[in-house]
Amino acid sequence: MLLDKIGSLFIKFLCSIGSISLFSARAVISGFMPPYYWKQIFYQAIQIGYFSLPVVGMTALFTGMAMTLQCYAGFSEFTAENAIPSVVMIAMTRELGPVLAALMVAGRLGAAMTAEIGTMKVTEQIDALTTLSVNSYKYLVFPRILTGTFLVPFLVLIDDIIGILGGYLVGVYYLNFNAANYIRNTLESLVAWDIVSGLIKGAVFGFVICLMGCYHGYFSKGGAEGVGRATTNSVVASSIMILLLDGVLTFVLF
Repeated sequence: MLLDKIGSLFIKFLCSIGSISLFSARAVISGFMPPYYWKQIFYQAIQIGYFSLPVVGMTALFTGMAMTLQCYAGFSEFTAENAIPSVVMIAMTRELGPVLAALMVAGRLGAAMTAEIGTMKVTEQIDALTTLSVNSYKYLVFPRILTGTFLVPFLVLIDDIIGILGGYLVGVYYLNFNAANYIRNTLESLVAWDIVSGLIKGAVFGFVICLMGCYHGYFSKGGAEGVGRATTNSVVASSIMILLLDGVLTFVLF
């Protein structure tokens, strides 16, 4: 019956929420207890922070450029071109910077985390770690969650700067805005809370991306096909959670 299917799906959803909550709690709690795997934390920091800069930077640059052009096409009809620097700055710091950076990280690193941990799971390498008295949550999961939570805000900040720079380049060198006026309008509309709110979103998004990547990889099964399915589920779940949490955080922060 229809009600049976709905009830079954709802129960599965609640079970998934509970499983993810227990998984995250176990990873975080175990991570703050010695011993600490500093090499793993440093390695994940390089993977998440340094190697994500090119894709995040390119995305921000072209987004800022395209946004400036689109704003000019609309604002010029109302002789409101002077508002373009403010709109680009606010949009990048509040919304586009955190969301685009998180989606790029989810596509690049969320899938990689799931595939790596999933491969270790199906080849029984995680069981081997347990046999060697190594806490797999502390060794595999916590370093990724920790570095993702702290470094994605850094990527968001870089995204904001490059996106605003892209808008400046198009506005000044293509649309012939006065450079001094463009910079002054941008700085006048700059509010510290806009930047801080974006960094808060970045921290939440980073935690979610790494959590989804590790969770789906850790519980993957069924060989190579299962790892591929877990990777897909990880990216989809991360992307949906990013957009959902963006709406919730925007409502709460503003």
